[in-house]
Amino acid sequence: MTARPHLLFGDQLGPHFSQDGADESGGPDRDAPLVMIESRAVLRRRRFHRAKAHLVLSAMRHRAAELGDRVRYVRADTYGEGLRTAGIGRGRRHATVHHPTSHAALGFVRRHSSLDVLPARGFLVSQEDFARWADGRRGGTLRMEDFYREVRRDHELLLDGHDQPAGGRWNYDHDNREPPPRDARTLGAPAPWLAEEDEIDDEVRHDLDRWERDGEVSFIGDDGPRLFPATRKEARAALRRFLDHRLAGFGAHEDAILAEDPWMSHSMLSVPLNLGLLDPVECVEGAEKRYRNGSAPLPSVEGYIRQVAGWREYVWHLYWHFGDDYRRSNKLNHRRALPGWFEELDADAVTARCLSSVLAQVRSTGWVHHIPRLMVLGSRALQSGWNPREVTDWFHRSFVDGYDWVMVPNVVGMSQYADGGRMTTKPYTSGGAYINRMSDYCGGCAYRPDVRVGENACPFTAGYWAFLDRHRERLEGNHRMSRPVAGLDRLKDLPELLEQEHRRGSSPP
Repeated sequence: MTARPHLLFGDQLGPHFSQDGADESGGPDRDAPLVMIESRAVLRRRRFHRAKAHLVLSAMRHRAAELGDRVRYVRADTYGEGLRTAGIGRGRRHATVHHPTSHAALGFVRRHSSLDVLPARGFLVSQEDFARWADGRRGGTLRMEDFYREVRRDHELLLDGHDQPAGGRWNYDHDNREPPPRDARTLGAPAPWLAEEDEIDDEVRHDLDRWERDGEVSFIGDDGPRLFPATRKEARAALRRFLDHRLAGFGAHEDAILAEDPWMSHSMLSVPLNLGLLDPVECVEGAEKRYRNGSAPLPSVEGYIRQVAGWREYVWHLYWHFGDDYRRSNKLNHRRALPGWFEELDADAVTARCLSSVLAQVRSTGWVHHIPRLMVLGSRALQSGWNPREVTDWFHRSFVDGYDWVMVPNVVGMSQYADGGRMTTKPYTSGGAYINRMSDYCGGCAYRPDVRVGENACPFTAGYWAFLDRHRERLEGNHRMSRPVAGLDRLKDLPELLEQEHRRGSSPP
């Protein structure tokens, strides 16, 4: 009997999705022929960052080349057309597919009765186990720290004996919030693994150039060289480089920013993880091994494991738990459209050094680490009252590691507080003082972080107080926000500040 074919989506590219060399249950038949579909309609639907479009197509084509005769690689206008070309559909063969990573893709496969959905891969916690955990929470509160500890227990990560966290603490977050070293221009960390392009990358660039020239697609961002892994071999090399040379210095400065050091000690492994080239198990077990053999300190190892086994898992499961309507949350009633300068990554239009620098890095690479995303880009959007759905879509399109499941909870829930507190206990925004403490941006900026009103008033400082004033009634009852809100009454220049911010509107700060 001929094995049923198995469909691989473009973010299911590792061996754990296709069973080549794998041994797990719940996957496709080990000798199943594979189908991959490269859909042009996906690139027409949104204006993606050019680096992201290049990376995804490169990774898919590299994977097809590795699989050889086992895979049928279909280039089609739409996924539906691709399935028909592959002989899958009404009156034809049935196929299997692992649970996809977006509501839209899941809806697509469920509309095709010829596709049988297998359990999700690429995560530590099954959807069934998360549902049981969520159902057992008193009052329905689903806090990440509680979930993270449960994952640590279930997977025996960084434990010294039953239910005893290594070092006696579950969380070393307090140790991992150091500002950058004084007067340092870089952290001095060993360089990260960076890609070298090959003939497949040349082919992808040629195709993207042609499609853009013909008016079929349009992109934002620069067409720089590919930086991130596009193959399993490259992803493994990037993982080893981080674990062996960069993990030890990761923890203390993971929330710090240096204008001339975009990578610092960050792993940059969210990119191959979200393409399915790495499995989170090998990432967290590899990190724990470095702690056990004494090559990396516990705060750094715990901080990285928390990112992968805590936050990444939490975001994935909340995406499905909250449902597709969650993306429409807008409890703060933010309606302003994304301004053109932000949409187009026009860093040169921006005076504020922090925002200009971060936008420039997104424009050139499609990546910045989590603090510039949250406390510069996201904070500016929140303070400005931009529509959270537009902000979410922008993050999805502009980042090489951005997918629907990643960005909906991260932006709607955490960055924009659009769910009113279902995911986080407070809005994540701040004045310029935080940026000044955690970065070196303010020293060379035309604005001053301690000035609220006037020509050199910091747009983040003024924007923070204007945001609190606009949502005073909602936030004054929040125990984490009541003191900042009360501080509004001590601002003698509040009327002038509000008038100033009204005039600024969505102009580039």
